[in-house]
Amino acid sequence: MEQRPYISWELAEKFMIDVFKAYGVPEEDAAICADVLLESDRRGIESHGCNRFKPIYLDRIKNGTLLPETKIDILKETPTTIVMDANNGMGMVASYRMMEKLIEKAKIYGMAGGSITNSTHYGIAGYWTTMAEKAGMIGISGTNARPSVAPTFGVEPMMGTNPLTFTMPTDEDFPFNFDCATSIVQNGKIEYYERSGKDTPAGLVVTKDGGTMTNSGSILKEMRKGNCALLSRGGAGEETGGYKGYGFTTIVEILSAALCGGPFMKELSGKDEEGNNKMFRLGHFFFVINPEFFMGLDTFKETAGGICRGLRASEKAPGEERIYTAGEKEHLAWLERRELGVPVGEAIQKEFIALRDECALDYRFPFED
Repeated sequence: MEQRPYISWELAEKFMIDVFKAYGVPEEDAAICADVLLESDRRGIESHGCNRFKPIYLDRIKNGTLLPETKIDILKETPTTIVMDANNGMGMVASYRMMEKLIEKAKIYGMAGGSITNSTHYGIAGYWTTMAEKAGMIGISGTNARPSVAPTFGVEPMMGTNPLTFTMPTDEDFPFNFDCATSIVQNGKIEYYERSGKDTPAGLVVTKDGGTMTNSGSILKEMRKGNCALLSRGGAGEETGGYKGYGFTTIVEILSAALCGGPFMKELSGKDEEGNNKMFRLGHFFFVINPEFFMGLDTFKETAGGICRGLRASEKAPGEERIYTAGEKEHLAWLERRELGVPVGEAIQKEFIALRDECALDYRFPFED
């Protein structure tokens, strides 16, 4: 059985920054990237935290599909909008710079929106929307991704898992934070299942003959070959509302590509026609709304908090102990992990040791004792 020791947040952050630097990422950018990844683990979203440090970022730097230095070009800017080109650099760095600018614009004009083209994986979308919430504003973001989701009545992977994320301030200890893919399950979760030696639940993946798959490793391999696909929220067909998830997935695909004039769907596969690696060229979009330009931040927070409290206080289904609102479980995960640190499974332990040795860094982890 996999052991789950913890390492301190400080140790994990320092180590990840040093490894990013060893891979050519500038120190300031490395600190941003490490914080985004660790924020996933703080919230209990392990599929997007340390679990993805090596395979999604370091391996892509090594194979040339992600540039360690992020050179941002401003393609177009108005008082309330901005379009950036990330030039295939770190999507997390470009997104951080974008949100800094949009928050400043929204302070002046009440609303601001932006898009980024030629980017790469930007971590959890909720990190960017929370930047707005911490400034007393509403954050909205989404991104396209490599094709893995089939349209309703289809079996071919056409669009990404395409998260559509909202974070809103409340008068509680935590915001309303709705951060999830528009598919039933995201690639990162299946990667997490594989690394943990677990099967993917049946009914989340459709094969070319309309069946399903559960072996996580096989799903990842066959999906890259186009032989299976994830399903949108609601599942296959229309009876359980799969067309609704399909619609939201398509909305994110359109906004992510059309607002920045970038590529979409099969163009985001990261492979050329011969199967060779190529740049992913992802697109992201961001919107910031300032409640002060409506009825004020205090009124917004009180109303949002009241709605959340009302939902949690409503009648519970038989056998259920509590009702949650979006962002509450992530808040509870942080309260539990704040002192414990980052949980690292066997696969991550091996990767950390290998990266330390590869980069000739002077670290010794608690799980080595």
